[in-house]
Amino acid sequence: MQEGAPTSTAFDIRIDDLRGPEIAALLHEHLRDMALHSPPESIHALDLDALRRPEITFWTLWQHGELMGCGAIKQLGVAHGEIKSMRTSMHYRRQGVAAAMLQHILGEAQRRGYQRLSLETGAPAAFAPARELYARFGFELCGPFADYVEDPYSVFMTKNL
Repeated sequence: MQEGAPTSTAFDIRIDDLRGPEIAALLHEHLRDMALHSPPESIHALDLDALRRPEITFWTLWQHGELMGCGAIKQLGVAHGEIKSMRTSMHYRRQGVAAAMLQHILGEAQRRGYQRLSLETGAPAAFAPARELYARFGFELCGPFADYVEDPYSVFMTKNL
């Protein structure tokens, strides 16, 4: 985290119903960015409707009334979850938002009794900061899981909890 960046205690992380205009705009930004770096068949980001499925818990991260980021867990099984829709608004990058959200998701996964948490992220250079963040939190490279298949635009990572 950069010097002077807010700490995670300054953030308000809450379950979101995905109905507000702020989250719609952030997820639009997310999908637009994915399309810049990956072909359509390699984009695994979910839209608003898909994120409302019962097996997904979605959180937003706020500070002083501003939406700064989001993230979700998709339950894959009794002991396995997947991180979905991790995104920091382009206006709040490098301020500890993603680390705070990831810490929250890891805590929730442990609270649920998951033994493993996995994720898919992009392979292109634009996704290097995300891969580095996950590696700092102990995620390691793995093969495809759930319904994923090998894809040159995807990197799969997992962490035993």
